[in-house]
Amino acid sequence: MARLSPHDILKRVRAVEIRSRRLVDDALVGAYHSSFKGSGMEFAEVREYLPGDDVRNIDWNVTAKQDRPFIKVYEEERELTLLLAVDLSASLDFGSGHQTKRELAAELAATLALSAARNNDKVGLVLFTDHIEVFLPPRKGRQHMLRVVREILFYEPKGRKTDLNGALRQLNNLQRRRAICFLFSDFLTPETTSWTRPNVSGKTEDALRRALSTTARRHDLVAVELHDPRESLLPDVGIITLEDAETGEQVEVNTSRRDVQALYAQVNQRRRDSLARMIRRSGADHLDLTTDKPFIAALRTFFARRVQRRS
Repeated sequence: MARLSPHDILKRVRAVEIRSRRLVDDALVGAYHSSFKGSGMEFAEVREYLPGDDVRNIDWNVTAKQDRPFIKVYEEERELTLLLAVDLSASLDFGSGHQTKRELAAELAATLALSAARNNDKVGLVLFTDHIEVFLPPRKGRQHMLRVVREILFYEPKGRKTDLNGALRQLNNLQRRRAICFLFSDFLTPETTSWTRPNVSGKTEDALRRALSTTARRHDLVAVELHDPRESLLPDVGIITLEDAETGEQVEVNTSRRDVQALYAQVNQRRRDSLARMIRRSGADHLDLTTDKPFIAALRTFFARRVQRRS
């Protein structure tokens, strides 16, 4: 990534903030609030009993003093913690169009952070590769939110590979109180492709599923799969050398062959189907995004599904 001046970085971050704020105002008002439960119920007031009220909520002390029944009224405790866990391994810098997967993650993270801020929620950040690179404890405020966006966009990670298992384990240690956790990744790891590699044990996939399941039990986990169209469809550009951005492994491919194109598409579709099943079995939610389409429609659909489940 080219090194930018502090002025250029600030400009980019503010541009992301402006776009995200517009999305929140135009399309997501109330959706975030309705989609996530508070951490519990808190006492709000005492009022006179009405037919149909739950008799278990009768306040017997007030009832005795007033000589008529009164009940305690509770409301959902709304203050939540939103934790954004973002994969910054080398494969996230790929994008075949106007946006990389990392930039897509930053745009969505900013939109979620703004939505959380409107609900007076705290926002925290974890950036990881094959280890935790950055941890910003959950806080409130615009300046904190802008720092979250800046770190996602411009932090230069030390690692290039991905260790989702380790990241999830450390995330659970860093954030012990229950939170809404959005995990951003392309999930291009040995665990999700073990069936394509003879030298990789299928047990690695089981380990990732267990790590996702553990986190989904402790937190409200949403796995955000970031995808680029070129990762599923191989263009006809002749003989090329493909390189794994994280391992440096290279392979020569004749992209003009129809059977090669078909096999490439088949393998990637099978990987993504397998990943979707793994996430579903873990108990986490799954949000599938691609760099060539605006994410707002998918996000609104995702929120609507959650609201339906709660009703």
